[in-house]
Amino acid sequence: MKKLLTAVLLTTTLFTFAQQNLISNVPNRNTTSLNGVWNYIIDPYQTGFYSFHLDQYDKQEKAPKSAFYSNYHAVNKQELVEYDFDKSATITIPGDWNSQVPELKYYEGNVWFKKSFDYNLKDKKRLFLYLGAINYKADVYLNGKKLGTHEGGFTPFNYEVTSIVKPNDNYLVIKVDNTRHKEDVPTVNTDWWNYGGITRDVTLIEEEASFIEDYNIQLKKGNANSISGFIKINNLDIAQNAVSISIPELKINYKGKVGADGILNFEIPTKKISYWSPENPKLYDVTIDFNGQKLTDKIGFRTIATQEDKILLNGKQIFLRGISIHEENAKGGRANSKEDALRLLNWAKELGCNYVRLAHYPHNENIIREADKLGLMVWEEIPVYWTVDFANKNTYQNAQDQLTAAITRDKNRASIIIWSMANETPVSDARNTFIQNLARHTKSLDNTRLISAALLTRHVDGFGVIDDKIGESLDIIAFNQYLGWYGGKLEDAEKNLWKTPYNKPVVVSEFGGDAKAGFHGEKNERWTEEYQEYLYIQNLKMIEKIPHLSGTSPWILVDFRSPKRLLPGIQDGYNRKGLISNEGEKKKAFYIMQDWYTQKKKEQLNYSLGK
Repeated sequence: MKKLLTAVLLTTTLFTFAQQNLISNVPNRNTTSLNGVWNYIIDPYQTGFYSFHLDQYDKQEKAPKSAFYSNYHAVNKQELVEYDFDKSATITIPGDWNSQVPELKYYEGNVWFKKSFDYNLKDKKRLFLYLGAINYKADVYLNGKKLGTHEGGFTPFNYEVTSIVKPNDNYLVIKVDNTRHKEDVPTVNTDWWNYGGITRDVTLIEEEASFIEDYNIQLKKGNANSISGFIKINNLDIAQNAVSISIPELKINYKGKVGADGILNFEIPTKKISYWSPENPKLYDVTIDFNGQKLTDKIGFRTIATQEDKILLNGKQIFLRGISIHEENAKGGRANSKEDALRLLNWAKELGCNYVRLAHYPHNENIIREADKLGLMVWEEIPVYWTVDFANKNTYQNAQDQLTAAITRDKNRASIIIWSMANETPVSDARNTFIQNLARHTKSLDNTRLISAALLTRHVDGFGVIDDKIGESLDIIAFNQYLGWYGGKLEDAEKNLWKTPYNKPVVVSEFGGDAKAGFHGEKNERWTEEYQEYLYIQNLKMIEKIPHLSGTSPWILVDFRSPKRLLPGIQDGYNRKGLISNEGEKKKAFYIMQDWYTQKKKEQLNYSLGK
């Protein structure tokens, strides 16, 4: 064990700048939260990152005192030091700067954050810093040493800090840059707020020299009576390679041995599983034991598949009664808490939903776990949105990395039934290759769920045509349309016809229009609740006639902030397509959709009963 630990520490020292593989199921590990009050410094010119000749400080052999990550303090009154975290303003983490600091409402640029802490790491233990999400680019330093750089505003990442942490006076410094760039994912143009900051939990994870890094425990593809997957051990000591999986309610106590590659692949036959569904969101207590180290989880088991133009949950046809959701809290900031998640999901349940589309990026882990408990199926998406740089190899790698992180974090959640590759991307050969490669990568990581993307359509000879080429790579053909808002006459809605060459389930992933809550008028007057209500009535008449229809997720549950929406007195920086206002007021269209879903639920029940 002593030799093993020495090797671990040596590896940590040599590869301080390398990001480690993502650790899964962080909420059930031995953790210490670094959430709370942090100091911050606004740095639009990156004064703490570059010299005045633009030499990057962290590429120098020794950090100068002017580098903010060194957290330097003057030793006498004569010394020149032009920053001081401890005298700087404070902010709450997790949280975005746009909603917390009035003068930073529209700010896009660099902000430095610092948190001091003590940590007494026990002998032979290892310590990891886990960051739930930082928007968009993060340079991370602990005690003046750079841990790494991460890009992507909605996915977690972690670094080992075993050899760096001290019993007292540690300082974690993170430079956050939310500047938009063409080659980023998402790119420069979006229709949501570019919240900057450390927007999700910051956590320390303490582990043994060898520990359970990751695992997948789900029903085997094509076999509803077999649980399969893998257990991955970090830094395996081959002399200690015993692993057991316990699911008491299913009388499962599986024992196996990890291979030299640190992975145990397993398959466990079982019967009498109570399958997870919206009507029965059953979660089983699961314990993984690696040489006495126990890691627990609550996992639901269900199958999700397609059969021609039908979606089958546990072998039975379902209709996805959904709604799209953005990750915002009641105050108009980035949502991050369990309470934020429950607020949104309970509204979806009240609407009559059995499914939610979490747009347009991976949301906080809280909302996925709460969806598991509430019985809401989930569409999870990465921000390949509109016009990303499809020909750029680095852009593709960024998208793939974000997809990998999302799948790694959430693959054991029964609620997730769809991985989405993109939203409203313009057709081109480069784009087709980009998304088809993402689809293949997803299947290589998880072949148990469905793949989709929100597509655009075209009109030919009076028909709406859903024939995007990447539909060949998708399990579900989803598309967005805005009849009556971005074109088309609502009066003629039921005369609009659609066709598709794909004999696959079709989901209308977005439709809708804006209304200012409390603003009333005639049904032909834009922005009124009556117009939005009429739009929903007419769109549903059209949607009923779409071939292979298997679900809808209107745009959107709640009004959300967007710098693109500038009409005074109506939008005021908000996209008003919500069925609920940002103040929590239900608009008239909410009840139209609620009634339609009530009818759809009755139809589904009658179908299942053979009526």
